[in-house]
Amino acid sequence: MGVPAFFRWLSRKYPSIIVNCVEEKPKECNGVKIPVDASKPNPNDVEFDNLYLDMNGIIHPCTHPEDKPAPKNEDEMMVAIFEYIDRLFSIVRPRRLLYMAIDGVAPRAKMNQQRSRRFRASKEGMEAAVEKQRVREEILAKGGFLPPEEIKERFDSNCITPGTEFMDNLAKCLRYYIADRLNNDPGWKNLTVILSDASAPGEGEHKIMDYIRRQRAQPNHDPNTHHCLCGADADLIMLGLATHEPNFTIIREEFKPNKPKPCGLCNQFGHEVKDCEGLPREKKGKHDELADSLPCAEGEFIFLRLNVLREYLERELTMASLPFTFDVERSIDDWVFMCFFVGNDFLPHLPSLEIRENAIDRLVNIYKNVVHKTGGYLTESGYVNLQRVQMIMLAVGEVEDSIFKKRKDDEDSFRRRQKEKRKRMKRDQPAFTPSGILTPHALGSRNSPGSQVASNPRQAAYEMRMQNNSSPSISPNTSFTSDGSPSPLGGIKRKAEDSDSEPEPEDNVRLWEAGWKQRYYKNKFDVDAADEKFRRKVVQSYVEGLCWVLRYYYQGCASWKWYYPFHYAPFASDFEGIADMPSDFEKGTKPFKPLEQLMGVFPAASGNFLPPSWRKLMSDPDSSIIDFYPEDFAIDLNGKKYAWQGVALLPFVDERRLRAALEEVYPDLTPEETRRNSLGGDVLFVGKHHPLHDFILELYQTGSTEPVDVPPELCHGIQGKFSLDEEAILPDQIVCSPVPMLRDLTQNTVVSINFKDPQFAEDYIFKAVMLPGARKPAAVLKPSDWEKSSNGRQWKPQLGFNRDRRPVHLDQAAFRTLGHVMPRGSGTGIYSNAAPPPATYQGNLYRPLLRGQAQIPKLMSNMRPQDSWRGPPPLFQQQRFDRGVGAEPLLPWNRMLQTQNAAFQPNQYQMLAGPGGYPPRRDDRGGRQGYPREGRKYPLPPPSGRYNWN
Repeated sequence: MGVPAFFRWLSRKYPSIIVNCVEEKPKECNGVKIPVDASKPNPNDVEFDNLYLDMNGIIHPCTHPEDKPAPKNEDEMMVAIFEYIDRLFSIVRPRRLLYMAIDGVAPRAKMNQQRSRRFRASKEGMEAAVEKQRVREEILAKGGFLPPEEIKERFDSNCITPGTEFMDNLAKCLRYYIADRLNNDPGWKNLTVILSDASAPGEGEHKIMDYIRRQRAQPNHDPNTHHCLCGADADLIMLGLATHEPNFTIIREEFKPNKPKPCGLCNQFGHEVKDCEGLPREKKGKHDELADSLPCAEGEFIFLRLNVLREYLERELTMASLPFTFDVERSIDDWVFMCFFVGNDFLPHLPSLEIRENAIDRLVNIYKNVVHKTGGYLTESGYVNLQRVQMIMLAVGEVEDSIFKKRKDDEDSFRRRQKEKRKRMKRDQPAFTPSGILTPHALGSRNSPGSQVASNPRQAAYEMRMQNNSSPSISPNTSFTSDGSPSPLGGIKRKAEDSDSEPEPEDNVRLWEAGWKQRYYKNKFDVDAADEKFRRKVVQSYVEGLCWVLRYYYQGCASWKWYYPFHYAPFASDFEGIADMPSDFEKGTKPFKPLEQLMGVFPAASGNFLPPSWRKLMSDPDSSIIDFYPEDFAIDLNGKKYAWQGVALLPFVDERRLRAALEEVYPDLTPEETRRNSLGGDVLFVGKHHPLHDFILELYQTGSTEPVDVPPELCHGIQGKFSLDEEAILPDQIVCSPVPMLRDLTQNTVVSINFKDPQFAEDYIFKAVMLPGARKPAAVLKPSDWEKSSNGRQWKPQLGFNRDRRPVHLDQAAFRTLGHVMPRGSGTGIYSNAAPPPATYQGNLYRPLLRGQAQIPKLMSNMRPQDSWRGPPPLFQQQRFDRGVGAEPLLPWNRMLQTQNAAFQPNQYQMLAGPGGYPPRRDDRGGRQGYPREGRKYPLPPPSGRYNWN
C-alpha cells in the first residue's frame, strides 16, 4: 500500500493516535553549540526503554534530500546522518537499548520490488540529467544567469544497497559515531547499543521485529518494556501491532505533501527545472546574510501511539453474540491480515480494493458480517485459515462489479468538477498580470523565494502599460463562449492545447463495463479468461503470498526463495476453492549474498558499484543473462494517472540462470570484494559505566573462542550469545575516524563484541499473545473521541503524552520582552537581539510584577544552556515586588546579561564547534573517490571532550 495514502487514511479515521513531539533544541552561546542533555527527563512526559532505528528511513533523506540542497560529498552525508540520529535521540531519550538496523540482503519476494524501484530511479535520474542540461543550455543561450555548474559526481541513490562500498563505509562510520557518543554523551552513559549493519541479512524493520520476538520468548523479558520504533514505512504500524506489546510507539517525521524543493539549476525555490528562467537570486536580508537559510522549516516529528490504536480497534472490532469467545488480540491480528489485501511490499493489491476508496472499512464490515459463519478467527500466530479467508473473499467478489461502476462514476464526477473549476478560473482571470517587481504578492511574502526583482523598473512599468493598452476591451455586444471567455468575431478554432479536458491514459480493460474479467486477463496476463488452469495458478500464487507475508510479520522469513511471479493480482471472485491449497514453504533456504543481490536488483547503469567482470554481464550482448537488464522498459499505468503509480514491466530474474552465470566470475573477486560479499551479524557496544563492560573485557582477556551466554541480569534481561569481534573497539585503543573532518578518539573506554539473538528450532512458533504480567496502559480515549464530528470542533493535535498538559500563554508585555532576547531574522532596531540602552525606556513602559499577578513560568528558560552556567531563575522563584514600595521593573535582559558576564566560563565548553558536536580532525585527509576532497569548513575546537562526567 502507498505510505502517504495509508497514513492519511489512518490519521483521519483514528486521529487521537497522533501526538506531536515536544523537542528540546540545542542552544548556541557565543557561537558555541550546546547539545541537548538527553540524560534529563523526557519533555514528552513519557520515558522510553528501547529505541529502534530503521536506518534506511534516515539514510535516504540525509544523502539525497528533496527539500534542500544535497550534501557536497560522502563525508557531509555521514555527518548529516549523525545529526539526524542525535535529534531523534534527544526526543526519545531511551534508557536501556538503542538498536540500529540497516537493510541487509532481502528475501526474494522483496527483491522484485527493490528491482523495480532501482530501475525506475536509474531511468528517471538519466532523464532528469538530460532535461537539466537542455534547460541550462537554453537559459544561457538567452543570456540568463545561472550559478556555475558544480563539478561533482552525481550521487546514485542505488548505492544504498547491501554490498556496495558506500554501505561498507557507512557501517564503519556508525561504529565511530557510537563509540564517540558512548564516550562523551551523558544520555548514552548506561545504554546498550546494538548495530545490525547491511552485512546482516534481512530488512531493517524485520531484523528489529525478530529481535523483539526472540527476546519476548525469554523468561527474563520485561513484558512492560516501552518500545519506540523510528521509521516512515506504513508496515511499521502492522509490525508494531503484531508484537502484542502493550507499550509500543512509532516516531516518524510528519508527512507534509507538496513541500518546496529547490530548482536543480539555480537552487532557488518556487519553480522546477523545466520552469527555470535563469533570474538572479534575490538578496535575502539587508546584507544578504540570510542567503544560506532555507525557506522551509525543519521537519517536525510525531508519535503514533499504538496502544491508542488498539483502543480504537477493540471498540471497532468488538462483536456481540459470537459463537466463540471474543479475543481482542486475535481480532487485531485479523485486521492486520486484511490490510494486506490493499497492498504491501510483496504483493500487488486486488483490483477491487483501493485504500482511497475505504477498502479497509469495507473489509472490516464484511468481516463482521461473515465471522458468525466462519466459526472462528482468520489467523492464529501468523498462520492463515484459508477456508475462512475464502468466505471473506467471495463476499468481496459479490460486490466487485458495483465497486468498479462506482469507481468510474466517482472519476467522471471528479473530472467534471475539475473542468468547471478551470472554466471559472479562466473566466475570472484578469486581463493582464503585472510581472517583475510589480507582481502582486500575498501579505508578508515579498521576501519569499518566488518573488523577483526587476532589473529595470521603468521598463517593467512601460511593458505593463503596453500590455494593458493592447488588451482588447469587451463591449456589451461581445459574444461569449461556453466557458465564459469573450469570443472574437468570425470565431477562431481553439487549439488542442487550449482545451479544458486533459488527455486521459487509454484504458483497454474498462472494468466498469460488462466482460471486464475477460479483458483483464487478456490485457494483463495475455491469456483467455476461460483458461481456468492459469487463473487457478495465479490465485494459488497469491494465496501463497498472503500466507508468506503473514508468516513474515509474525514468525520471520518462511522462505528466502519464494516470490510472487506475476505483475498483477487476481480478482476476489476468483478465490473459490482455496481452502485445500497448500501453504507450506521450502525449509532450509538461504539468502542471497550481497553482490548476488546487487546483480538481481541493479540496472546496467548502476553497474559501477560491481566488480568489472560482474559488471560486464549486464552490458555484454553475448552475456547469458543480458535479458535481465533491459535499457528501457514499459510502464503500465494500470488505471492510474502518473507514471510513478504504474507497474514497471520488468522481466523476473531466474535464480538458477543468475547463479550459473556468476560461477564463472566468482574467481575474479579481490579479497576486499570477497569480504564485502560475505554475510555478517550484529555488534553490541557498551561504555565503561555499563555493568556488561567488565564482563566483555574479561572475555577478550581470556581469548574465549566459544560463544558465551549473555548474563541477562547485567543488561535488563537481554539474552543471546557473545563471540569475540576481530574488528572490535577496545578500551585504551585509538578509534580512527573514517570521516576526515572529524578526529580520532584517543581516550576510548568503549568495548564492542559480536552479538547473536537466541536461537530456536525452525518449526518453533512464537505466540502472538500479550505476555503474562503485562499491564495494559490506562485508557486514553474519552467518549468524545468516538464522535466523528467532535461536537463541531476541529480536532487539535496533542503535545506530548500528557493529555492534561496546559499550554503557556504570554501577555503583550511578555512578547515585547521576547522580542529583545530571542533571535530575530535580521536588522538592529527596537526588536533586535541586542539589549536596548537604558534611555530607550523612559516612563512606566514595563510595569513591575504585582503581588498576586499571574506569573509566566520559565519565560527565560530558552536562554539557559544545559548545566554549564546558570541563567536567571524562573520568575516564580524570584522575589515579588510591590508597586507601592518603589521596586524597579523586572527587566529580564539585564539579568541575563549580568548573569552571562558573572557566571559563564569560556573554558567549560570544549569540543563543541564541529558539526553535530563532533571534534573536527586537525589533519586533512583526501576525499573519497568520486567526490571533491574539500567539505565544509568547520572551526577547530579545544582538545578535550564534550562532557566531563565520572
